[in-house]
Amino acid sequence: MLKKSINLWLLVCIVSIALYGCGSDEKTAVDGSSGTGHLQGQITLPLEGAKLYIYKPGMDLYGPAFAVSPATGIDGRFDLELPDGAYVAVVRKRVSGVENGPVLAGDNRSEFLQVAVHDGVVELDISAPVKIGDQRQFTGDAEVTKTGLAGHVFDSDGQPVEGARVHVYDHVQMSERPKFVSEKTGPDGRFKVYLPAGGTYYLAARDKFGGPPKLGDLYGRYDKGTIEPSAVVVEEGQILKAVDIAVTKVW
Repeated sequence: MLKKSINLWLLVCIVSIALYGCGSDEKTAVDGSSGTGHLQGQITLPLEGAKLYIYKPGMDLYGPAFAVSPATGIDGRFDLELPDGAYVAVVRKRVSGVENGPVLAGDNRSEFLQVAVHDGVVELDISAPVKIGDQRQFTGDAEVTKTGLAGHVFDSDGQPVEGARVHVYDHVQMSERPKFVSEKTGPDGRFKVYLPAGGTYYLAARDKFGGPPKLGDLYGRYDKGTIEPSAVVVEEGQILKAVDIAVTKVW
């Protein structure tokens, strides 16, 4: 009887070691922690068709997200599983239905929210009001002035590129949102941007909106063979012509 009791005790010990390990540092297995949690809640009014975009600290909050929730249903609720950690969350609903790109007037957007997930459910009620204005001006929406830029967008073979837009910045870093954006180029690759005033500007052409260029996108900056973008100086009352930009595929 004693021998059977000892053997049973040894069997329990072996099973315990296999399940939990020999040390006391393996807290995930001991306390049942999964290392993941859930962000759950509702986007009020409720808002249907909105998505929750999740970024890690330090990521570009206007670029591709770390995770995106499915679109909300008629009840405006969302549920997104995430690894434990700190995140920045924002709700966006674009009228165009696209997942990426700028949030324009008429779209819904929340404030950026700091959230922490740790092995449980975090409940959030988020308001995502309609965006009323937009600092970006498209050529078609901007007032026709006597000041502006005109030129062509072409590829590495010198052929005109259709469907590209020219983005106009007022800082050489070109990291902020563009101040002005042209309409899409036609088959001849031609663009025109009207400006409210003369000044020094920096230009980039691309075929996609929002965030940094991704693999397969067409992208190019206006430069004169330099590493840094070349400045374009536009005088008041001048339409500066022959501002040509070459784009290539991002690899």
